[in-house]
Amino acid sequence: MELSSDLFLLLIIFFLIATVYSSAGFGGGSSYIAVLSLFPMTFVNLRMIALICNIVVVTGSVILFHQHGYLKLKRIWPLILLSIPMAYLGGLYRIDDHSYYILLGICLIIAALVMLSQGQTSSKKLDLPHYGNGLTGGVIGLISGVVGIGGGIFLSPVLYISKWGSPKIIAATTALFILVNSVAGLTGQIMTYGMNIDYTTIFCLALTVMVGGQLGSRLSIFKFNPLTVKKVTAVLILVVAIRILCTRIF
Repeated sequence: MELSSDLFLLLIIFFLIATVYSSAGFGGGSSYIAVLSLFPMTFVNLRMIALICNIVVVTGSVILFHQHGYLKLKRIWPLILLSIPMAYLGGLYRIDDHSYYILLGICLIIAALVMLSQGQTSSKKLDLPHYGNGLTGGVIGLISGVVGIGGGIFLSPVLYISKWGSPKIIAATTALFILVNSVAGLTGQIMTYGMNIDYTTIFCLALTVMVGGQLGSRLSIFKFNPLTVKKVTAVLILVVAIRILCTRIF
């Protein structure tokens, strides 16, 4: 795959994606995939690049959220206990490209519609039992490993429905969930397919999303209302999903 002639435009788009998505605690994997699908590459490489960019963005977000006290590790561990091995197994699973894009489009539509339906979260927290969190994390981890998008867009609506905490705590939880599942999913994919991507391109993209991710995380903590960003993000995800399905079905 050769992206040199379009790399500058790609870097601008990835910077904007990383900035917007990280401000809501996401990595941006769904939009990275949508953009990269416009270029001639295999869906295997497409998933790997999206996961690598996810990891870069949310690593910075997790560090920043932790420094400001929004990361509640004692509450998060049940969510990630099963999600990590299930994401790894999802990454190992072999799927053909047509089935992959159909699954991706359906998952994104469901996630976007749920996100759009959610209003302001109350200050009262409704704690789910540990096994409920474990099962939720495991199912989302498996789907995320197959699709290659970290799972934040699936987890975030669940956290809002269950009144997990404030928007910033939910963003921090989502960021950590994306990080561990992206690493697990990427590891599974490398074990199954190997890693044959253009390292110059991925280095440039990773550096770009790192800067955008740091900017977005700071805007989330100091400026942006994550609930507003969540709505905007949901619309973007819905547009991406419809495009993917229309391209693959019609």
